[in-house]
Amino acid sequence: MSERPAPSTRDAYKVFRTIPTRWLDNDVYGHLNNSVHYTLFDTSVNSWLIENGLLDIHGGDRIGLVVETGCRYFAEMGYPDTITSGLRVAKLGTSSVRYEIGLFRNDDERAAAEGFFVHVYVARQTKRPSPIGEQLRAALTQIA
Repeated sequence: MSERPAPSTRDAYKVFRTIPTRWLDNDVYGHLNNSVHYTLFDTSVNSWLIENGLLDIHGGDRIGLVVETGCRYFAEMGYPDTITSGLRVAKLGTSSVRYEIGLFRNDDERAAAEGFFVHVYVARQTKRPSPIGEQLRAALTQIA
């Protein structure tokens, strides 16, 4: 079996977002439920896209569909922690992108969890793969 990778530090990521935890994020064991990590990943990616004018969730011609995800857990987080998510692009294809997200607890320098989403961009109407547009590609390149 291969050795488990060490968690990344904040300097491995390009853009950041602060996300407060909520009481309901904790599970019966008193820490952040594993499903919440994926919600934080989704919020990090899509908020960045929307805020940068790269995703119109209601009327855009192109949307990103998640085709693969993953997460490694390194340390506990839970309410009332404040989470900082770091975002970067690890791979950029013709119609796909691999986003990588680090979740940092409070002021910790090492990620408590790291995950990824692979989006395939498709035409909204047909759901068929569609090449990433120039504006989106340029923005994604900046955080790669």
